[in-house]
Amino acid sequence: MTRSRSIDPATRSSDLGPFLAAAHADEHARPPARSGLELSSIIAFATYSAAVGASYLAQLAIARAVGATSYGYYSYVLAWITILAYVATLGFDVSLLRLVASYKARSAWGLAKGAMRYAERRSIACGVVIALLGVMAVEAFGGDRSADLRATFILGFMVVPVLALLWIRAATVRALGGVVAALVPDRLVRDGLLVVVVWIAVRVWHGRIDAAFVMAATLACSLAGLVLVSVMKRRWHPAALDRSPAASAAPMWRRTALPLVLIAVAESAMNRTGIVLLGWEGHTSEAGAFALIFNITSIVVLPRVAVNTRFAPMVSELFTNGDRSALQSLTATATGWSLVGAALIAIPLWILGDWILGRFGTDFQIALVPLQILLFSQLIAAAAGSQIFLMTMTGHERGAAMIVTLSAIGNALLSAVLINRFGIIGAAVASTVTLLALNLAMAAFVRRHLGLFPGILAFVANRRVARVS
Repeated sequence: MTRSRSIDPATRSSDLGPFLAAAHADEHARPPARSGLELSSIIAFATYSAAVGASYLAQLAIARAVGATSYGYYSYVLAWITILAYVATLGFDVSLLRLVASYKARSAWGLAKGAMRYAERRSIACGVVIALLGVMAVEAFGGDRSADLRATFILGFMVVPVLALLWIRAATVRALGGVVAALVPDRLVRDGLLVVVVWIAVRVWHGRIDAAFVMAATLACSLAGLVLVSVMKRRWHPAALDRSPAASAAPMWRRTALPLVLIAVAESAMNRTGIVLLGWEGHTSEAGAFALIFNITSIVVLPRVAVNTRFAPMVSELFTNGDRSALQSLTATATGWSLVGAALIAIPLWILGDWILGRFGTDFQIALVPLQILLFSQLIAAAAGSQIFLMTMTGHERGAAMIVTLSAIGNALLSAVLINRFGIIGAAVASTVTLLALNLAMAAFVRRHLGLFPGILAFVANRRVARVS
């Protein structure tokens, strides 16, 4: 169990290391806590919204082109390869955001180059091993599955190292200052090209394509995204980085990445447990429908994701300065923006849910009630605020990793029970219960170890401070 620690910049600076320097490297404006939060959030929200729009069009094109069963195959395999791609990154898709920005702030370009090379080489090696093992597993144990599903799996495993390297290089571009330049190849190019490829294929062949074809297109579009992000990485390279010989701090890099890879893998697994278990049980149509509503409800997360682009580094900076009152105020402001934005998106989706699902085909309308359940769960998460960043940006990433990992395990167990009895509705209920438990656990941690009121409770603390003053 992590000990409770007071907010003391003299004692905490050595604990946070690269996390704190990264915050200073990323921020040009300084507190007060609200400074620039709104404008930065709006810009980030617009960028993420464009990416989600491309993703929505891709899912719509695929669902209408291949039908419910093949879409279920594709979604099932995509859920697996996404989890495995996060494993292949070894946590460096997150830790490089801190490490490279930290070395940039200190002009330690040799260490920055060494961290990039270390992350890329190990990620590629891990991704290739996963792909080879996956293909061998399909050949050895996939005989009782349909030919379309087997081919989709084989092609999907080839996507794993490509996605992992794409995310690693996108993290490097972000750390060097190119947030939009990193997001466009990863989301807009991949999903935008996928829409075009699927549309052309349907027009050319005048009939339905299958899941294997779409996965092959996903592989090709991911490669295109990787090429573009590699160009962006080269463009954002400072000249000093090219001139400096690579240096190594491998033990520290591994220690930094380990809890972050646990968080990333556990979150990815938790988000896709319903899809994986429904597909595993042979309910491929329901797996596809659940994947669809998961993608729809992820739109509700956009305001929180946008706010976090500014919130996360500001948490680190305020914590370093020991300014707990400003940190409490920042938490309240960020939660308010996240909750209002989430509500403005979730309510129309709730009202129009049946119509939206009908655009994908009548087979997907069975997911209306699960869609409403997941929308409710996202509002709970928005009200809880960005507690994961309050933990990871204040040196408590190991505690965060433990809570998220235990929640993922609990979600898998609960989902297995409820899916067996209630199918897709059981998957939605399990996801909602787990999300509630996760946020309650993180709230207790934040209150005990940081002395802060998380989420909507931050408003109570703000009013109390206002009355005293």
